[in-house]
Amino acid sequence: MKRPVRVLVAKVGLDGHDRGAKVIATALRDAGMEVIYTGLRQTPEMVVNAALQEDVDAIGISILSGAHMTVFPKIVALLKEKQMNDVLLTGGGIIPEDDMKVLHEMGVGKLFAPGAATADIALYIEEWVAANRNF
Repeated sequence: MKRPVRVLVAKVGLDGHDRGAKVIATALRDAGMEVIYTGLRQTPEMVVNAALQEDVDAIGISILSGAHMTVFPKIVALLKEKQMNDVLLTGGGIIPEDDMKVLHEMGVGKLFAPGAATADIALYIEEWVAANRNF
């Protein structure tokens, strides 16, 4: 029997709005995934270290603070440094379309805007993991 997809959901920086992250964490859990929610005010280093310790398949970052062009590249660099090249980095929040494209070119997966269907997010993660993780 294959193990469920493991996802770490995090809020990075000083952004204190966590309702969306909790909704996503619950929806992913309801979709059969194991979810680790790290809570508020995480640093990129804390997120990547937790992802490594928890052996996750994906990291989901919820960001509403406008710091996405700092946070995501830092996490990408840390994932590469720790040779975690087979871990999906995805997320959502208030991120302009042009910034989403730049982040995707840097190696960030699909990013979701507010109002995205939770079923679409779960399906994206499941399909990415099935195509990119070997277990």
